[in-house]
Amino acid sequence: MRRNGALLSFTDMMLQAENDDFMIFFRTTFFGFIALAATLFLAAFHPSEAGVFNPKTFTLKNGMQVVVISNHRAPIVRHMVWYKVGAADEPRGKSGISHLFEHLMFKKTKTLKSGEFSKIVARNGGRDNAFTSYDYTGYHQSISVDRLETVMKLEADRMRGLILEDDQIEPERQVVLEERRSRTDNSPGAKLSEQMNAVMYLNYPYHGPVIGWEHEIRGLTKADLKKFYDQWYRPNNAILVVAGDITAKQLRPLAEKIYGVIPAGQPSKRVRTEEPPHNAAIRVTLRDRQVRQPSIRRRYLAPSLQFGERKHVYPLEVLAQVFGGGSTSTLYRSLVVKQKLAVSAGAFYDGDKMGPSSFDFFASPRPGVSIEDLEAALDQAITQLLENGVKKSNVTRAKNTMLAEAIYARDSIGGGARVIGSALAAGQTIADVEEWPERIAKVTAAQLNAAAKAVLVEKNSVTGLLLPKKRKGS
Repeated sequence: MRRNGALLSFTDMMLQAENDDFMIFFRTTFFGFIALAATLFLAAFHPSEAGVFNPKTFTLKNGMQVVVISNHRAPIVRHMVWYKVGAADEPRGKSGISHLFEHLMFKKTKTLKSGEFSKIVARNGGRDNAFTSYDYTGYHQSISVDRLETVMKLEADRMRGLILEDDQIEPERQVVLEERRSRTDNSPGAKLSEQMNAVMYLNYPYHGPVIGWEHEIRGLTKADLKKFYDQWYRPNNAILVVAGDITAKQLRPLAEKIYGVIPAGQPSKRVRTEEPPHNAAIRVTLRDRQVRQPSIRRRYLAPSLQFGERKHVYPLEVLAQVFGGGSTSTLYRSLVVKQKLAVSAGAFYDGDKMGPSSFDFFASPRPGVSIEDLEAALDQAITQLLENGVKKSNVTRAKNTMLAEAIYARDSIGGGARVIGSALAAGQTIADVEEWPERIAKVTAAQLNAAAKAVLVEKNSVTGLLLPKKRKGS
């Protein structure tokens, strides 16, 4: 991400809500209210109408898909252009090119000076930024609806009008390298995550870091960048999402006039290598003098909506909520509240990726508790889950919480744009988003137990330990 240097997966974006309104999901312990809210949500619509954002969509003649999410609470809009290219689409040996290119998109074009894009947005009272993930790259502006045409023209201009010269490339390369030093190389937790990712995916291109390996960032050439731009930055490889105080009828003529005149390029096929079966559990231990709080992380290779057993995706989402979704979850109550072994514990899962996902556990020990004892307790909790399953009452409560979150998501102008844009850019459909409440509501305890047994298999796991560096002689 430009400016603050963060590189966000979709899971990260869901967790980071500060300074942005794209995903305002509130966890609450008032389960009576949540159950009522979820019940009202499902009762208010017929099954075919129980969508979340109820978007309208159309496609321009040049192949650019347009999605409109009307929200008339305030006279503002979130304007987003998503490109169907990310770190997992990069050629081998060219890691980091997607992220470096995200930075370069704010440089000089045929009509604008370097940096002028953001200055114009700011002068018009708006905010802008961008982000890179494994499956997509996105650019967005929040602005008054009467200034929408201005940002549309700016975004259309750089879609094909970017000027790539050495005096633009080299300073931004140094910015990215500094990001890597400060955000990854200087962070033990980030280094552990990077190493775990590298061994988690044996062949699928999620194994490299989104920001790229340092030596490969340094080796990217102007020719590499121009080839990347011409291949991926075309209207037929982009999705326009506009959310806020506007309708599809109002947006369509603007989209046709501004984006519709950009020539389509040759279709770009996203070639992804297959992930082979995993035959051995892997352990990664990172010791660093900067570590003040040890931790353990456990990741299991898992399906997504487009990889592996799709039938397990929605049960896994509910399982993450039941077992590790906050202070009332099974894992937290076991490790933190009852056994008093940990200061934090939880689980999470993201099934929205194009490729294989993972089901993750994490925990940090209390002072005086060894990492070995905490790992043994985590292993025991997982074993009990597999042997005893989950209670139907806990599943019902978790689903009610999740369905209530779908209601809250409607209040955020940027939330719908983020969720739908990321889904479409990763190869999903609007139906996958809009039917989510209905699909979650149908999940049963039996399905959760089946998903847990299918996914939480030792040979498919990577365990990461983050520990203080041992002193000499100890």
